[in-house]
Amino acid sequence: MSRFLSDAYASLVPYEPGEQPKKQTFIKLNTNESPFPPSQKAIEEGEKELRRLFLYPDPECTALREKIAENLGCFIRKEEILAGNGSDEILFLAFNAFKDRGFVFPDITYGFYPVYARVAGASYREIPLLPDFSVDFKRLREAKENVVLANPNAPTGIFAPLTEVEALLSERSDRLVIIDEAYVDFGGESAVSLIGKYDNLLVTRTFSKSRSLAGARLGFAVGNEELIRDLNLLKYSVNPYNVNRVTAAMGWGALADESYTKKNCAAIVKNREKLASEIAEMGYFSLPSKANFLFVRHEKASGERLYRALRNEGILVRYFDKERLRPFVRITIGDEDATAELIAALRRIREEL
Repeated sequence: MSRFLSDAYASLVPYEPGEQPKKQTFIKLNTNESPFPPSQKAIEEGEKELRRLFLYPDPECTALREKIAENLGCFIRKEEILAGNGSDEILFLAFNAFKDRGFVFPDITYGFYPVYARVAGASYREIPLLPDFSVDFKRLREAKENVVLANPNAPTGIFAPLTEVEALLSERSDRLVIIDEAYVDFGGESAVSLIGKYDNLLVTRTFSKSRSLAGARLGFAVGNEELIRDLNLLKYSVNPYNVNRVTAAMGWGALADESYTKKNCAAIVKNREKLASEIAEMGYFSLPSKANFLFVRHEKASGERLYRALRNEGILVRYFDKERLRPFVRITIGDEDATAELIAALRRIREEL
């Protein structure tokens, strides 16, 4: 690092993205992308905007927000929605906008949370997951800080029922609860239905997983109108044109083709359950997942060994070199062909073990 870097960032440990191989010779199951291409409707809408890229996009993303509100139902209005450059940008804005109270989140969760807190100069605490890797809601309910919760959690895939989320909201109305629902479309239940009841709830969602737009970078937040105004204050102070024309149009197109999204989610859930069942018969263990991935281990091999063995088989998965996570690998759910090849590879590895 240069001598000009601020001391505030000198000890920052950045989030480490999953490997993106330059040559597509691997079966890529390491970054929780969809195995399916974007909806044809999304592609068509995006292509319409290519010849208009000489114009700035609508900074309010009005058409997109109207479409999101329409799809969400629950009496959500576009004024209660903010579009962003992926849900990551939304979370970054939230950590900066609401930092005075500090934050609390599980110790095993999305790796960006502590990074965002440190960049924002916010205090934060991590509460250990329980021995079964579920969230310790008792301690979260007692916390005075703003709560950040991925639901389903990452990298475990475990989903907490909305009764637990609502208890967080009602326990202390003077703090904000941020629910990160990146994976909710694969079997979870959205907290958006609680927005009208609680003004201390902010829900973030992404188009990267269920709607196959990871490369487009699109996400959104849902919350009461005042919270959205707070986030817009920062957005317009930093990057008013945060969502480009093509991405916004593709997002609108994806929302206009919900049958395609539902079909893909159903296929991913089916492959997830098939994978969980078959590897269990081979002696592997996976945590109960409501996401588009499984967190897997085998008692005779470390997570690193499984990761390397699968890589040698031409399959990329994710290994986290962190206490309590080292026995596991996180495996993204692929299509039927990828699932079949993964099962065959895990069977060969099991025989070697």
